[in-house]
Amino acid sequence: MKLQVGYELQYEFPQPTPVILMLNIHFTRVSDLAMPDNIVLNPSVPVSGYRDGFGNWCSRFLAPAGDMFISSDFIVRDTGLPDPVVSDAHQVPVEELPEDALVFLLASRFCDSDRLQDLAWNLFGTSAPGWARVQAVCDFVHHHITFGYEHARVTKSASEAYEEGRGVCRDYAHLAVAFCRALNIPARYCAGYISNVGTPLPHPDGDFAAWFEAYLGDDWHTFDPRNNVPRIGRVLLARGRDAADIAMTTTFGPNTLQSFRVWADEIDETA
Repeated sequence: MKLQVGYELQYEFPQPTPVILMLNIHFTRVSDLAMPDNIVLNPSVPVSGYRDGFGNWCSRFLAPAGDMFISSDFIVRDTGLPDPVVSDAHQVPVEELPEDALVFLLASRFCDSDRLQDLAWNLFGTSAPGWARVQAVCDFVHHHITFGYEHARVTKSASEAYEEGRGVCRDYAHLAVAFCRALNIPARYCAGYISNVGTPLPHPDGDFAAWFEAYLGDDWHTFDPRNNVPRIGRVLLARGRDAADIAMTTTFGPNTLQSFRVWADEIDETA
């Protein structure tokens, strides 16, 4: 399967402003690109790139005062299969976890698992360790939070999402990640695209999406408490401890996001 993937963002900057973008697809999916996922800036300015501490590709530039258009449109190959379900994946004891998974056990800016520890064990302590426990977390979060863009708040933590019971996909992911970490299951926050392939009409407007990965059975596995069903056409952009690590755009000065459009659509295989 092939997906036409991309975005168009329009910002207004009242003054020259440094910007960091995390909008290139993750290095684990680069081999699936049928064409480059170049970032196009209008007006054109010099761009430099680097990898952050989690291996995500970052682009930085100085936006001039005025309107700035940021866009990309590319094709990525996909298996066309839904997210794998590995129901027998076991929970790995903390003392046997690989060192690079340990950081994803710790509380972070938005995944304040230390505040949710008692609650997590009260809710999920009797569930079977492993895949079933993480799925129980996803089931609870899926039903506990009511989705709505009007409930979005960039400063909202997992514990606040639990208390308010409403939010957007990042809040679902943050709460599930925080619960998993409180239960000694490494969990990392993910962001990217999800196509609407295989979902009933009407389809919502395109948007970037958030989900998470849990470390079970000596591997990382995808979970999506917002949708809570395996999805087709998931394209990863970045991974981190929470949304603070993998913001799509980070700006160091005042600005206004004037328009925003995202797409991930299936196209003819011959394209």
